[in-house]
Amino acid sequence: MAKRQCKDLSSWLSKPTLAPDLQLNVLGAPFMDKVLLAEKSAKVAAFLKQKSQDDLSCFLRNIPADTDTLELVARFYHGFEIQMSTENIVPLICVAHYLEMTENHSKNNLLSKALSYFQERILPSWNETVKAFRATEKFLQQSVKLGLIDACIDSIIQKALANPSLLGEPIKNLMKYDDDSEDDDEEGYRPSARRRLFVLDWQSEDLTTLSLRIYEPVILGMKKHGVPSQYVAASLCNYTTKWVFSSSGEEGKMNYQREILEAVERLLPHDIGLLPCTLLFEILRFAILLEASSDCRNGIEIRIGKQLDRATVKDLLIPSQGYSKEMQYEIGCLRRILKVFYGSFTSSDVSGLVAVAELIEEFLAEIASDIDLKIGTFVELAEMSIAASLGIQRTSDGIYRAVHIYLDKHRHLTEMEREEVCQVLDFKKMSPEACEHATKNEMLPLRVVVQVLFAGQLQLRDTIINEVQGSDERSTKEAAEENEAKLDVGEGEMRSEMEKMSIKVMELERECYKMRKEIDNGCNPKVKKEKTSLWREMKRKFGCINSVGNSNCQLKKKKKKVHPKHGV
Repeated sequence: MAKRQCKDLSSWLSKPTLAPDLQLNVLGAPFMDKVLLAEKSAKVAAFLKQKSQDDLSCFLRNIPADTDTLELVARFYHGFEIQMSTENIVPLICVAHYLEMTENHSKNNLLSKALSYFQERILPSWNETVKAFRATEKFLQQSVKLGLIDACIDSIIQKALANPSLLGEPIKNLMKYDDDSEDDDEEGYRPSARRRLFVLDWQSEDLTTLSLRIYEPVILGMKKHGVPSQYVAASLCNYTTKWVFSSSGEEGKMNYQREILEAVERLLPHDIGLLPCTLLFEILRFAILLEASSDCRNGIEIRIGKQLDRATVKDLLIPSQGYSKEMQYEIGCLRRILKVFYGSFTSSDVSGLVAVAELIEEFLAEIASDIDLKIGTFVELAEMSIAASLGIQRTSDGIYRAVHIYLDKHRHLTEMEREEVCQVLDFKKMSPEACEHATKNEMLPLRVVVQVLFAGQLQLRDTIINEVQGSDERSTKEAAEENEAKLDVGEGEMRSEMEKMSIKVMELERECYKMRKEIDNGCNPKVKKEKTSLWREMKRKFGCINSVGNSNCQLKKKKKKVHPKHGV
């Protein structure tokens, strides 16, 4: 179709220049003549064959577009170039499809031009895809039918797989610490109530600008296709911050906030450590405040319970939403979280157990100063703290400290009420320093002070007995070692003497054997001369003869003596 020459299209679009029977008015704007429209629109052409112009005007009022889009359509079928953009491409495609402005009806038609622009100029870019995807919400049914929604989701997922940082950096890298913070690790995260939980500095189009009904399928697709969990969690938390935390208190938005929280809990990965406990507790507070579903709250509590050893005391201060002052804090919630922690704890390292035990003690001491905290609530919390310390070699000084704070802030209590508070104390597990303090503590009931003194005496007795037994054992052991050493020395000396005696015996045996051999040889006649010389030699050895050869051995007969008694 030849292009018409017109100096100002908008001027003649706003003024009737054709005969009334050729003009159409749609949405309060002139949509020009039906003949030119029918040349490009198969639907209009088919409709004109059956019905009148008035019916066509009513028919066109159902077009899924605004006046700006209709003006673009009018420019197109009048032969003028149109400026396509990210903002208008989605409604333009929807209108062209609705009017059936296809290639089968007319060459180089609007629908093919618009789809080509969408494929070549929108989908390759992250920013343009997100902007176009946001525009589909106004034309959701048509966009779903045309596949625009799926095309945008697939494009976003593929780009997130290639570059996950498009979703935002993981939460631990977005944390901001107080100026006086000493630690820069995750456990050192201490958010300030006057500060936003997140500081976002996006260089690309943010998915958090999408409405929930188009944002949720994007996250589902990312989880299905394996986008790293920490980046998915970062996007979800940024979304929660924008739509729940930042808009809290605004009237008419509670239902939408509740819907978002429930969706975030469903979509949030279950990996431990993806989010700091502080943020999970903040989500839980809003879930309680907005009265989210029980499934939502339970899911958040489970995530907290699996990493409770990373929480802080302030995290546990969840105010109760009830009107009764007997329960100022969500004790039941805390009990369920503790149950999850101990049920899921499988590590051989007890540091996590110790951390939770200390956490509960600090929490108890923190709330003990609340003047409205009832005795029953305090005792229940103390019992939870005691249960948290079971199986761990720890003193009960933390419980005593909390009791001291509570009695100090509730001086109006009677003697019986103070005894009821002190029933949670285990004096056997208190350190000597804590026992000494308790004996001088004027706020403790007299009976409790007596119990402390008695427990202290028992501990002192046990200490002395252990030391004495240890000393005796050491003395006995030292004596045994000394005796054993002496025995070793004695055995050595005896062994040496026996060896010497053995040598002497062996020498004597050799001499006896030699002498016997000489005697035996002396009985032989052939060696008679040797016999005399042998005996002479023996006599000489025994001193019976001198060196000259004279014998000195005189045998004298002893005279028999007569005993006077026997007369013999």
